[in-house]
Amino acid sequence: MPLPADAHIGSVSLTVTDLDRSVSFYRDVLGFTELSRQDSTSVLSADGAGALIELHERRDAIPKPRRSTGLFHFAILVPSRAALGRSLRRLADRQWPLSGVADHLVSEALYLNDPDGLGIEIYRDRPRETWRTAHGELAMATDPLDVQGVAAEPGAELPWQGLESGTVIGHVHLHVPRIEAGEAFFCGEIGFEPMVRGYPGALFAAAGGYHHHLGMNTWVGVDAPPPPENAVGLRSFTIAAGHLERRRVSDAGTGVVVAMAGGA
Repeated sequence: MPLPADAHIGSVSLTVTDLDRSVSFYRDVLGFTELSRQDSTSVLSADGAGALIELHERRDAIPKPRRSTGLFHFAILVPSRAALGRSLRRLADRQWPLSGVADHLVSEALYLNDPDGLGIEIYRDRPRETWRTAHGELAMATDPLDVQGVAAEPGAELPWQGLESGTVIGHVHLHVPRIEAGEAFFCGEIGFEPMVRGYPGALFAAAGGYHHHLGMNTWVGVDAPPPPENAVGLRSFTIAAGHLERRRVSDAGTGVVVAMAGGA
């Protein structure tokens, strides 16, 4: 059964090696606020109320092996192009390197890694009425980004005050062992609907006609194994909607737990 049209990614839970170092990055570089900290866990927010990221420290954690499934990146969706420009300027001010930039037609995106090497995308959506279709599916691409235009967007020059309150987790992108296995689990069992099949070795799926709440790819190799249990990376993510059966299920192919909860 498809997910409700209002379903969206609620939050992500990450394993990190050094909690203080990670909180400093997510707070002082990206602009989150720390809602709470207990023992080896920190909860981060954009608006000071709703939890978007949970950081779990594991001192014996190892880097995620390159040829393994699990997190490719999680994506922070900011509410405007000006907000994206402020994030771009903040990263430049803090001299935090970007790993890439792209215009995806439906969105504009910045890519970077956190202190543990976990992939992060910061992006803004173009208005949905401007999205186009091609060959029977939503048109997406990886084109050069107008970086200067983003940085010069009116409002991008305003003093940095952290992330805007409308910031959310927009999507999660995973390495999977096989596209068909990922589709069987995330579409067949969880209820996302395929949106874009045109990228080689990838599938993008969503609820409610969004471009993607979930990306899947085999870019590190078909039949790549799950990462070790003590590797840094994505532990779980939540899917929220107004009416959704509360349950938790683990994907054997990636080791990632998906938690679903209604009332959000």
